[in-house]
Amino acid sequence: MARFAAGSRAGLALGFGTLLSGCAGLFEGVEGTVPYSGPDSVIATAQDYGRDNSKLTDGEAAIAYDPDGCQVWIIDDGLEGYSSPRFDPKTGLPVCDGKYPPGTVIGVYETADAGVADRVSGPAAGHRQ
Repeated sequence: MARFAAGSRAGLALGFGTLLSGCAGLFEGVEGTVPYSGPDSVIATAQDYGRDNSKLTDGEAAIAYDPDGCQVWIIDDGLEGYSSPRFDPKTGLPVCDGKYPPGTVIGVYETADAGVADRVSGPAAGHRQ
């Protein structure tokens, strides 16, 4: 009996995993998403094609540092994410101050209604130079 129960649990876990992997197709098209299909795929646009009712609020974005050390505005709206280079308002040039290493994100990048919150390990203060 115990052997059957262990086999049943393994089969149930395998079946559940298979079921979940099949659900991925159900989410395509939600919020205007499509799967990545190669280097010619459009993975971001300047327009919000989502079906949610929330609006992005000016001034509520984080700053990320790109591989060149320049700042980029980023915001996560759940299934959708947005980014754009940060430009100096006086000169019009990209803001590249090198205060943080590439890949660093400063500030809250998720909207209040982003859905499932992202998690990052460790305190932000421990990552500063």
